[in-house]
Amino acid sequence: MTLYFEEEGEYTLPLKCREQAEGVIEAALDILGCPYEAEVSLLLTMNEQIQEMNTEFRGIERPTDVLSFPMAEYPGPGEFGFLEEREDCFNPETGELSLGDIVISKEMVAAQAREYGHSILREYAFLIVHSILHLTGFDHMEEEERKRMEAKQEEIMNCLNILR
Repeated sequence: MTLYFEEEGEYTLPLKCREQAEGVIEAALDILGCPYEAEVSLLLTMNEQIQEMNTEFRGIERPTDVLSFPMAEYPGPGEFGFLEEREDCFNPETGELSLGDIVISKEMVAAQAREYGHSILREYAFLIVHSILHLTGFDHMEEEERKRMEAKQEEIMNCLNILR
């Protein structure tokens, strides 16, 4: 697994962010049964920058905790079989599956950890898991989709032993 990691802004989370992200992503992909080595891009930023992206890409003029930009549209959550015919989803240099991009607001991680009464690590890991699910075809727009995604999030967080 390759993680393209970038961090910007003056605030720093009290975590080994790159190492934590690598572990969470690898575990999530293993639990999802991803049959490929994969690559993910992760940007840690500030509220101002994520608000600009949220406005540009979603038309919502406020900061958000996480944005996910999948490289492919999946026929169903975690269904990887269709990728065998899709060369455009793989990095031609490494052969890795290009899952997409994750953008996380460091300020929102800290604020939501306080609000929900759990650790910064738990919030950070949760947002990464949530985003990896989006990058692999999960969504929460419909009630059944939401239930399926929440169950998978809980399963992954439990396997990581990062609990509330």
